[in-house]
Amino acid sequence: MTQDPNLTAPVGAAVSEGAYVPAQLPVGLRRVPSGVDEVTTEHLVVNFGPQHPSTHGVLRMIIEADGEEVVGAEMSIGYLHRGIEKLAEHRRYNALGTLMDRGDYTSGIHGELAAAMVTEKLLEIEVPEKAHWIRSLMGEVNRIASHLVWYGTFGLDAGAMGQFLYAVRDREDLLDILEAVSGSRMMFNYVRPGGVLADLPAGIDQKLRAFVDIFDVHIEEHDQLLGGNEIFQSRVHGVGVIDKQTAIGFGLTGANLRASGVGFDVRRDRPYAAYEKLDFTVPMATEGDCWARYAVRMEEMRQSVRMIRQCLDGMPEGDFTAKVPKVLRPPAGEAYAAVESPRGEWGVHLVSDGSDTPYRLRYRPPALYALQVVEAIMPGSLIADAIVTAGSVDLVLGEIDR
Repeated sequence: MTQDPNLTAPVGAAVSEGAYVPAQLPVGLRRVPSGVDEVTTEHLVVNFGPQHPSTHGVLRMIIEADGEEVVGAEMSIGYLHRGIEKLAEHRRYNALGTLMDRGDYTSGIHGELAAAMVTEKLLEIEVPEKAHWIRSLMGEVNRIASHLVWYGTFGLDAGAMGQFLYAVRDREDLLDILEAVSGSRMMFNYVRPGGVLADLPAGIDQKLRAFVDIFDVHIEEHDQLLGGNEIFQSRVHGVGVIDKQTAIGFGLTGANLRASGVGFDVRRDRPYAAYEKLDFTVPMATEGDCWARYAVRMEEMRQSVRMIRQCLDGMPEGDFTAKVPKVLRPPAGEAYAAVESPRGEWGVHLVSDGSDTPYRLRYRPPALYALQVVEAIMPGSLIADAIVTAGSVDLVLGEIDR
């Protein structure tokens, strides 16, 4: 009979009914250090989550710590599983957007757009020009709203409190605009195959222009309030470094990839909607640390403001949707479409068998790849820095578990 150092009872020992059986630790985590040639202390295995203030959503981080230093870590997911990919096999094509809203619930416009685009590829639907511009406009509005959630919670992870309240103030204004356009504050169900559900309501352009005018001031205040704080700077500079090779190897996209020196953005490199006609800059950094990811996302919000103004100025006349059948039946085949969500390349791979429901849907969640690289780079950091690192990559558990 062998003794597992991670357990209080021998492995394989007979256990009487009702007796306590301690759970085994994940592979790679140990309470007892492996070295025997020097004085060592027992390692502490700490659970962060799945219900814990330091986790973004229902994430369980199992950390092996030697004092304050992280020796090993494992991310345990699945607490928010919705079965989106399986449910899609029983939904008609024009209802896929409702499932996407429940994946990355902070940026539903982007998920709806990916599902609509892949359906349009299969059916060869030609989307009206105005619908393209509305899609880009609402996508950038949703991007700022999503980044404000990240900005506020990232500050909380680093120990800041006040800036979160100011971020929520600006996000509320954006949610009011999104509600006026789509009828909902989170589960929009606005982007549909062929275009969008409805035209922009009267007066919404004035509300958007008023918001971006004041946000030009607020974004600089946000940046100074958090990024200008020397305590915050010391918490994020040189922490959670993801080098270029590691970022590519783990399949990172979005701001996490661009902060490591790889300049890939779906909006620019594989243009969709109206992005080919918009003038914008893709923010970049090379350090790959928490500060670089912060700086890239702050600049992304400035660029989104710039694109919102261009969309309002260049909005064409015409139809907001193409004429499509009520029941969509794409021919047998498969297609892939991707958008640049606030977290990176959000892709949908769809396989059709010719019926009115998908044969198979594969959802590419960019936050899942970010979570995997956090697990890889966490050993060697302090526990407090591990929390900041996880916050810096902008995790949304709805799309990770999906």
